[in-house]
Amino acid sequence: MLCFNLTAKAQVTVEQMVDSIGILIGEQAHLSLKVTFPQGSRLQWPNLKERQYVTPGVEIVDIAKPDTIGKEGNSLQVERVYTITSFDERLYAIPALTVKVNGKPYQGANSALKVITVSVDTLHPNQFYPPKDVQDNPFKWSEWAPFFWLSILIVVLGLAGGYLYIRLRENKPIITKIRIVRHVPPHQRALNAIEKIKADHMQTSENQKAYYTKLTNTLRMYIQERFNFNAMEMTSDQIIEHLQQVGDQKMIDELRELFQTADLVKFAKYSTLLNENDLNLVNAVNFIDQTKQEGQNVEERIVPQLSDDEIRERHSRLTIKTLLYGIGILMGALLIYVIYNIYMLLG
Repeated sequence: MLCFNLTAKAQVTVEQMVDSIGILIGEQAHLSLKVTFPQGSRLQWPNLKERQYVTPGVEIVDIAKPDTIGKEGNSLQVERVYTITSFDERLYAIPALTVKVNGKPYQGANSALKVITVSVDTLHPNQFYPPKDVQDNPFKWSEWAPFFWLSILIVVLGLAGGYLYIRLRENKPIITKIRIVRHVPPHQRALNAIEKIKADHMQTSENQKAYYTKLTNTLRMYIQERFNFNAMEMTSDQIIEHLQQVGDQKMIDELRELFQTADLVKFAKYSTLLNENDLNLVNAVNFIDQTKQEGQNVEERIVPQLSDDEIRERHSRLTIKTLLYGIGILMGALLIYVIYNIYMLLG
């Protein structure tokens, strides 16, 4: 049992070394630990951290991860590198670092590190020159070519957009004006005319011929528009004959009496009484009220029809506008892309 432990202990070796014998102040060196130990054993590295001194004056800058560098039989060789530096001129003795294998400590040999300063020739100060200025990077056409051609494309797109804009400005828009026409229903127009007759007191005037002419012409126009036959060119009997097909007999009789009275006044110089004029005026209003049509449209929306040439011009303007918007968006995106990449190249 004792022999087995000695054999296991003999298999653990620790090598400690520094890759540089001497460094200038502020330079860095690498302190490496190589540990050879039986496979399956538990290895514990020295408890060191960054910004910690491995010895007074020598500071640890970085600690690399362990790296397996060899394997032979049942033994493994693992290396860990510590980056160290110093800012004081002297010769440092770096003590042997302790590693533990299965809880037992093992050490390598001590190391040395000499730190020296830069010798300054104070007798010949002219030999020192200021730092050189930043040098420009060499020009490479392969890096700039894509953005050069993209810039050319932006210019071409701009010229095309300008041409389309001029075309759009010269191609006047097709403007269609929609007219709203207000229609007065026939019965309303006839009633308005009768109200004017009453306002002018024509039924009480001495000129009965003018009164009956105005009244019958109003009725004829209403009948023509309401019943769709040419009442303005017909005689009174012809009008009554046409109306007998659409109206009741009492209404027709009252209208016949009105027309007969009007014909007597106009052609036979017949004189009527005042109450007879009023009665005929009332009969005219009653006829209109009984035959009027309700629910007629009083407004008409009139949309002018475009010619084939105007339709083609409107489509042409729409196409040009769409192309202009597309070119503008594409130019903006390309310009941003080119400026960004040129900025990155110059930076």
